[in-house]
Amino acid sequence: MISDKIKLVVFDMAGTTIQDNKEVETCFKNACIEVNLKVSDDRILSLQGFSKKEVFGILWSEYIGNENPLLTKKINHSYEIFKNILEDHYQNTKVIPTVGCLEVFDFCRKNNIKIALNTGFYRKITDIILSRIGWIDGLDKTRIKIGGSTPIDISVASDEVNRGRPYPDMINRAMNLLGIENALQVINIGDTPVDLQAGKAAKCLFSLAVTNGTHTKEQLSPIKNDGLLETIQDLIQYINEV
Repeated sequence: MISDKIKLVVFDMAGTTIQDNKEVETCFKNACIEVNLKVSDDRILSLQGFSKKEVFGILWSEYIGNENPLLTKKINHSYEIFKNILEDHYQNTKVIPTVGCLEVFDFCRKNNIKIALNTGFYRKITDIILSRIGWIDGLDKTRIKIGGSTPIDISVASDEVNRGRPYPDMINRAMNLLGIENALQVINIGDTPVDLQAGKAAKCLFSLAVTNGTHTKEQLSPIKNDGLLETIQDLIQYINEV
């Protein structure tokens, strides 16, 4: 049985299971403009997948230096501006799954494979997105499925762990809360370099990425991985061949 080999798939959200037409990058860029943080589009893209507050820490450190007495204030202010922009965007924009995502979820459920979502977003915006797409019904306060219509078994946000990607903490949290002890029964899939790195850090059986999300095959190829898929739907064949 497939479920004897694979018990959990950990999916990234934006760009992997949730369509992202550069919305996150655009919101981040707009926040940078508002707080006068000079940064290129390529640099913003390179930090996709990280905790967003951590990204501001990296960018402000690069821009004004680690020793600047205003560093912490600028990071916190920028993050608050970004959160306001992002929350307003997702509260007023249609949120839809990526092509093939629901088919993959259905395949996992039919084969008794647990579904976890993890994200560089914080819990409030994660819940807004889950609510907008209709995946929050049946999740309890710890965002574990206890019933309802949600297709997922657990949601993990970056502010619920000590360290975001590329560290394995979010994957480990999903495993712990779902009672899965062996990382060799877990597949991790995302669409950014740090998604791949987190899966490797967690020692998952496979750490995969789709190449139709925020990063191309050319951008992902240099990162250590167990496979780059054209679409998330290709994951079905990948699991069948385990």
